[in-house]
Amino acid sequence: MEHNRLKEYREKAGLSQTELGWRAKMAAQNISAIERGTLAPWTRAKKALAKALNISESELFPEENRDGKDSD
Repeated sequence: MEHNRLKEYREKAGLSQTELGWRAKMAAQNISAIERGTLAPWTRAKKALAKALNISESELFPEENRDGKDSD
């Protein structure tokens, strides 16, 4: 499963998983699973999460940008 910095940026923004889920229009359970690495986020989710945290997708999901490929 891909590495991501979702928890780090969510906590830095002072948001709970529920609050981030509300902003990104996602279930808090999915936020939790993405943070744990048990759910690979789909393209639309990556965009929504990055937008909700006001950062780029490449900051949030750094490893997939190393080889220029998207894991979806």
